[in-house]
Amino acid sequence: MKRTIVSMPGDGIGKTVLPEAKRVLNAAGFEADYVHADIGWDFWCSEGNALPQRTIDLLKEHKIGLFGAITSKPKDAADKELNPELQGKGYVYFSPIVGLRQLFDLDICIRPCRSFKGNPLNFIRRTNDGAFEEPLVDSVIFRQNTEGLYAGVEWTNPPKTVRDAFETHPKMKAFKHVPSEDMAISTRIMSRNACRRILRAAFEYAKKFGYSNVTVCEKPNVLRETSGMMFKEAKMVAKEYPGIALWDTNIDAQMMWLTKNPETYGVLVAENMFGDIISDAFAGLVGGLGFACSANLGEEVSVFEPTHGSAPKYQELNPSIVNPIAMILSACMMLDHIGEKEKSDKIRSAIAKVIEDGKVKTYDMLKLKGGPDVFKLGACTTQQMTDEIIRNL
Repeated sequence: MKRTIVSMPGDGIGKTVLPEAKRVLNAAGFEADYVHADIGWDFWCSEGNALPQRTIDLLKEHKIGLFGAITSKPKDAADKELNPELQGKGYVYFSPIVGLRQLFDLDICIRPCRSFKGNPLNFIRRTNDGAFEEPLVDSVIFRQNTEGLYAGVEWTNPPKTVRDAFETHPKMKAFKHVPSEDMAISTRIMSRNACRRILRAAFEYAKKFGYSNVTVCEKPNVLRETSGMMFKEAKMVAKEYPGIALWDTNIDAQMMWLTKNPETYGVLVAENMFGDIISDAFAGLVGGLGFACSANLGEEVSVFEPTHGSAPKYQELNPSIVNPIAMILSACMMLDHIGEKEKSDKIRSAIAKVIEDGKVKTYDMLKLKGGPDVFKLGACTTQQMTDEIIRNL
């Protein structure tokens, strides 16, 4: 069946890498109609809405989206860039990808972090004899995508009803003399059902792909209620999977363990903020954000995206220097999701061949500072990397 895919390039380099992923999909034999959808900073500035209703309607209809990147800025900066005729009319910027996750309950975020043989950016460590070794990193982070600190329940200068409610907690005594206008409050809200769903998805993934352990990465010694709920539910879910070990680490300790023995960890589960942190940390061990792909899965709608930002400073470079592999790997995750695993395996194998061969490298793979001079130092263009992947299909 020919698919219809909602194509959302977004901002900055999203407009560069998404067409490259489509080229690879076409070359691999995946037939689809791509419908363009508006999303991102331009539409915030011109319409006061970075996620227009017309884009929401397309995703409701077609269910599958490929997303490039967005630009997000703090509240004051966003307000200043809003068109003058829209300023002062109550428009509030909110990240459109976070909006999509919450609107369509894309609560399961999967971020694989796997090293490719021959990638010069792979993690290495010194051995006892003074030599170096390069452990294979093959970890998958399951990030709860809709709750936690990203739920967006926060206030600056909290209203009296909110302040009164918080002051029923004994720990608020420390802020008794802080005026509300000098206070900002963010909440970390987690629900039992959402914890169970992300945990069960993680254990199912571990079972399906042969991982021996699932690690809950939280901070229950400090965040006793929210992290405590996640780990309590993990122990309940783990009983259904007797062949898979349940581990738990604190987020701060986990960051240390990543630089000691990252190959030990298989599947990891965390709340929204911690999941964001730990997935970027793992990505740094396998090549950085140029290799970091992700899936946002809901019951009906799913959106696939690289985890890098919009990098606007590189958008205008011609030819382009950015690494398209994260976007292409995200497209592979889409193929897996819709039952086209043969094609996704074919693409991943082609990427692996290009990296192991080592003749074609983007500027980040050469550990160069981004800029137009990278080509003189041996870097390929974005399009040349795509061409080489297609040649190896």
